[in-house]
Amino acid sequence: MDDQAIPLDAETKAVEMPEDHREELRLWLRLLTCTTLIEGDVRRRLRERFDVTLPRFDLMAQLDKVPDGMTLSDLSKRMMVSNGNLTGLVDRLVASGHVVRTVSPTDRRATVISLTDSGRAEFRTMAAEHEFWIADLFGDLTARDRGDLMRLLGKTKLSARRAIKGEAQ
Repeated sequence: MDDQAIPLDAETKAVEMPEDHREELRLWLRLLTCTTLIEGDVRRRLRERFDVTLPRFDLMAQLDKVPDGMTLSDLSKRMMVSNGNLTGLVDRLVASGHVVRTVSPTDRRATVISLTDSGRAEFRTMAAEHEFWIADLFGDLTARDRGDLMRLLGKTKLSARRAIKGEAQ
């Protein structure tokens, strides 16, 4: 197989041509590569083990935090997606028996979405395995490595927020 036929990820391309990229770009590409690898593996495991998609898992995770449920608007804010994107997802979870829709006791115009008892039990089984998978994916990092990474990513998050806030002004 010649070198032309081997697909390269963005990070590898940047490392092979460093004169074309600033250090910040290479850092961004490394973060993106790590995120893509981890997310892809989690998606695969959820699909293979539980026949569930990552968006369904994420929606159930949000509902598990609020036992009384929440409105579609609150859910969309937490998940940072539009109500329209959530409607189909909620429909499928209602059909599968994982969630229910009820009328809000405080606003009859609003619908509250909550996990069913079986949905909560199934989610918690998934969440326990998910936690193990994540620990496995970070298994080669020492406790110190994880602490340093958390600290540095915290600084990165603040830096990005400052830049975005400055851009919006």
